[in-house]
Amino acid sequence: MPDLLVPFRFDHLGDAPRYRPPADRVIAGDIVCRNWDVDSAKDGKVRAGVWEATPGLNHSIKGDTWEFCLILSGVVEITEQGAAPQTFRAGDCFVMKPGYVGTWRTIETVRKVWVMA
Repeated sequence: MPDLLVPFRFDHLGDAPRYRPPADRVIAGDIVCRNWDVDSAKDGKVRAGVWEATPGLNHSIKGDTWEFCLILSGVVEITEQGAAPQTFRAGDCFVMKPGYVGTWRTIETVRKVWVMA
């Protein structure tokens, strides 16, 4: 029988390759990211994991993706196109809906839990 309860073990995430966002999305900074895929379902249409990024500013575009985020550490400022900036810190959570376009500024290295569908 498959494991239907999947805990997030933050102290046992293992190694994750470092990568940079696509150059055409970077506005400022030398952003370095890491991503740990923890689980997926429905043939990969629903995914969950942990993501980390160093300071910088980049374009954020969701396309068809719905994403829930819980900030574990760090500080970010997210600005939806045409709206005022919003700041999120450890313990804050939010949803970015399909069609979202804006900017994501990492002020202090951030780590978040994410669920995408």
